[in-house]
Formats: sequence, C-alpha cells, structure tokens
Amino acid sequence: MLIKVLAFASFREILGKERKLDVNEGATVKEVLAILASSCTGFKVAAFEDSDELMDYVLLMINNKRIESPRDLSRSLHDGDELAIFPPVAGG
Repeated sequence: MLIKVLAFASFREILGKERKLDVNEGATVKEVLAILASSCTGFKVAAFEDSDELMDYVLLMINNKRIESPRDLSRSLHDGDELAIFPPVAGG
C-alpha cells in the first residue's frame, strides 16, 4: 500500500518535503518511522533517543489529525494515508 509522508521545518531539510512509501498492508506509524530512520540517519539522530524511542517533541499527524506519541504509534495506516512529521517549533 502507498502512504504519503510530509516533513516540515528541519525534518524537511533531512527527509525532503514529501515522499511516497510503499509499505506492507497494516503497517503502523512506528514501523513507518523506523523505515525512515533506517534510510536516513539524519532523521534518526534528529527524531529518536539513543534507545530508539521517538523524542517527545516530535509532532505527528495522520490525515490532518494529531496523534499522541507514544500511545498512537501502534496505530495502523491505510492505503492513501498521509503522515505528517513536525519537529519542535519555536516562535516569537
């Protein structure tokens, strides 16, 4: 199945603005993040702890709805879903 991954701010510089991933049917958010981390060490360093846990400040959305980490990382994705990944944002 195909999903779309959108990266924002500093994650966009690492992963690119948008990429389509062909993943196994029923792949979870955690599995998709692991695929991204294994294919791009810069993303792994920026988004994951040394223990391979996603850093608390990473914001995730599926189809424009925010999900809670780590509880929703086991959520299954579906064909055509859009996963958005945001680093911490500071403003002033």
